[in-house]
Amino acid sequence: MTSDPRAERTRAKLRRALLDECALRPLTEVGVASLVRAAGVGRATFYLHYADLEALAVDACADVVRDAVDALHAWRGRPDPRAAPDALLGFFAGLSAHAPLYRALLAPGGGGPLGRVLHQDLRARSLAERELACAPQAPLVASAVAAAFAGVLADWLHGLVEGSPEEIAHKVWRLLVALHAVRWEGAGAGDG
Repeated sequence: MTSDPRAERTRAKLRRALLDECALRPLTEVGVASLVRAAGVGRATFYLHYADLEALAVDACADVVRDAVDALHAWRGRPDPRAAPDALLGFFAGLSAHAPLYRALLAPGGGGPLGRVLHQDLRARSLAERELACAPQAPLVASAVAAAFAGVLADWLHGLVEGSPEEIAHKVWRLLVALHAVRWEGAGAGDG
């Protein structure tokens, strides 16, 4: 997408209108006509920026992906393996505002259009940090971290994993710390 300020203002109007509409009804009941009316733009303008409502919804939820990735990497130094960082606690606590929309875009197990974006962004950030630290098995652990986080987040949003936002943040944190702490004795020289 372009960095044209007018185009960004239009996309922001469309994202806000979608979030407002989804606060009232499920994404499957939102139509382009009512959305563009609420955003104050034309239908052609909508299609100039987005292929369909799902593309707009993923863009509108992109902040949740950035917030998740940032929350998981908010600590510095050696992480406390027992207690999630404040940013991760805040991330889970803030999900309720748009939980139905996230559930529509994030399938159980971490699939769906938002799950793909979350996995891709989280894997890239984890891989970069592991490679910077010369940690062993960087690609494998980065994939495992991304899959575990996206899967647990999705399953929690869908009610398949129980716990308050605070409880799930601590559980997810301990799981991810454990993935990072796996010992790789016996790994071949090319496995780093």
